[in-house]
Amino acid sequence: MSELENLHLRFCQYSSVFKGNTPRTIDWFKTDFRWFLGFAKIERLDQLTKHQIEDWILYGKLERKWVAKTVRLRLQSLSLFLDWCLQEGYITENPCKKIPRPKLPKSIPKHLTSEQTAKLMDWVKNYPFIYKFDKYRAIAIISTFLFTGIRKAELMNLKLDDIDLTSKSLFVKQGKSSKDRIIPLHDTLIEALTRYLKERKRLGKSCPYFFTAMRQDSVMGELVIKRLVEKIRDKSGICFYPHLLRHTFATLMLEGGCNLFALSQMMGHSDIKTTTIYLSATKAHLQEQITKHPMGI
Repeated sequence: MSELENLHLRFCQYSSVFKGNTPRTIDWFKTDFRWFLGFAKIERLDQLTKHQIEDWILYGKLERKWVAKTVRLRLQSLSLFLDWCLQEGYITENPCKKIPRPKLPKSIPKHLTSEQTAKLMDWVKNYPFIYKFDKYRAIAIISTFLFTGIRKAELMNLKLDDIDLTSKSLFVKQGKSSKDRIIPLHDTLIEALTRYLKERKRLGKSCPYFFTAMRQDSVMGELVIKRLVEKIRDKSGICFYPHLLRHTFATLMLEGGCNLFALSQMMGHSDIKTTTIYLSATKAHLQEQITKHPMGI
């Protein structure tokens, strides 16, 4: 292991233990750094320069077609490492700080309309699954995405104790940025979860995770969601993926009259400004506001 790789490993260990970064974040640090080293071909910290970082970004942008968000993330992961090196006294300045970040385009989040959402649920409910467990689990999964706005990783980590059908609440433990939050459960979602739990109990599942594998008494694998999305997408013709369902939840909630602060809490956003991006996607909300024009008759 080179001197630079060893330093980055120590940074990852520090970030995990003292900063509380999740394994997923640490993997992001490691992956980006491996890509940078593979491009720069350096082994020591004193060989790392601003020009090398810029050349890496130029290569990514021009050859790999990195979008602005990708460029910003690559620079951020490398800059965090160099900030640590600066803090530890290994360098006297962070060269990443001198590299401008590209502006992110202000695009409207992609989402499904209420009509598409209803059609999607119809397809899930009527898909010819071979096993009842598979069917009720699929309905519960898609319903959970659409009625809670939960992230895929958060859904995968749900435990039985995290969902209380009596108090109508779902507890997200250590979600993104290691934050806990509680999301209220809609009656429609409760019906879907109840059917799934009955089938799960009938099969004698004792796994502590809420969503389990069909054949083993263990946590459900990520491929289950991937294959489910592919099946329904191919049959229905509706292009969607788990995170798009999160955007759909937020947009439909605002169109239904949910206030921004409550939605921000349910989404687990650190800054309410993040939630405001969904205002641009809600035609009904804008239409309602335009009626308040003082010149209206």
